[in-house]
Amino acid sequence: MQANISPDGTITFIWNDALADLMSLGKGLIKRASHVEPTADGQWTADMSPVCGGGGPVLGPFPLRGEALQAEVVFLQNLI
Repeated sequence: MQANISPDGTITFIWNDALADLMSLGKGLIKRASHVEPTADGQWTADMSPVCGGGGPVLGPFPLRGEALQAEVVFLQNLI
C-alpha cells in the first residue's frame, strides 16, 4: 500500500479496504481509475483513460484478469 500526502494535506492512494479509515480524516473523493475489461478473444486490458482525463493508455492485452489488475496498480503507483 502506498499513499501520498501533498503539502496542502490531500491524501492520494489506490483504494484498499485496509486504508478505508483515512476517509474519516476529512472530505473524501473516490474516482474510477481505469476500466479492466475482457477483449473479444478472452484476453484482458486495463484502459487507464479515466485517471488520465480521457487520454490514457490501454495496458495489455493480458491472458489473466489478475495480470491486468496488477498492471493497473503499477501504472497508478507511478502517478502517486
